Amino acid sequence: MSAYRPGPLALFFAFVVIIFLLMPLLAVVPVSFTPSRMLSMPAGELSIRHYRALFEDPRWLDSILLSLRVGLVSSVLATLFALTFSLGIWMFRPRFTAVLVGFVLLPMIVPPVVSAITLYFLLTSMSNIGSMIGYDTWLGVVLAHVVVTVPFAVVLILVSLGQVDRRIDLAARGLGASTWERATKVIIPNIKFGIAAAWLLSFVLSWEEIGVTLFITSVNAITLPRLMWMGLRDNIDPAIAAISVILILITVTAMTIRIFFARSR
Repeated sequence: MSAYRPGPLALFFAFVVIIFLLMPLLAVVPVSFTPSRMLSMPAGELSIRHYRALFEDPRWLDSILLSLRVGLVSSVLATLFALTFSLGIWMFRPRFTAVLVGFVLLPMIVPPVVSAITLYFLLTSMSNIGSMIGYDTWLGVVLAHVVVTVPFAVVLILVSLGQVDRRIDLAARGLGASTWERATKVIIPNIKFGIAAAWLLSFVLSWEEIGVTLFITSVNAITLPRLMWMGLRDNIDPAIAAISVILILITVTAMTIRIFFARSR
C-alpha cells in the first residue's frame, strides 16, 4: 500500500497558509533594526541600537531577570502542587473525584479578568499582613501565576497517569511498598515526561502572563510582558520588536533541537 502524498494544489494552499501565519512575525524583524525611536520600517539605514538597549538599559535587564525568577519558582511550585493532587486522585480515587478536579480547574474556566480581580483583592489583603508577599511584590506575582498555571499542569499529569497500568501499583502495594515508595519509585518514573511537560508549560504560561500581572503589579514587580505592554502603551519603544525577535529565535531554536532529537531516535 503506497503512502499518501499531498498533491501540488494541497501543497500550494499549505504554503499560502504558512506564509499568512508567519507574516506578522517576519514583519517584526526589519522593525527591530530601525534607527528611529518609534516603531517604523527602516528607510535604507539599519541600526542595532534597540538590541543594545536590551543589555544597556537596566529596566529591560531587571524585567527579564524578574520574569525568569518568577517563571522558575512558579513553574516548580505549580508542578509540585499538580503532581501531589494528581497522585492523590489517581492512587486513592476519592468519592468526589469529579468535584475536586472541577474545583482545581476553575482558574482555567473562569474569565481571566475575574481571576485577576480576585487575586488583586487577595494580594492587597495579604499586603496588610506582611510586605514580603502581597500586591506589587515578586512573591505575590509567583502566587498569582501558580494559581493560573496549576490547572494546566494538572491536566497534563492526569493524562500521563491515565496511560499508566494500575496493575504495577497493585503489585507494588501487594509486595508491601508504602504509599511514598509506590509514588516515588513506581508511579513517578512512569510519568516523568508528563511531569516535564507540565513544568515546561507552566513556565511558558508564567513567562508570557500579562492579564493577571497588570492587576497585581504597579511599579516594583515589572515583568517582561508588563514592560513590553507599557512600552506599547506609552511610547511605542522599538526595543519591543528587538526582544520579540530574540524570543522568536529562542523558540525556533528549541523547536529545531526537539525535531532533531525526535528524528535521531
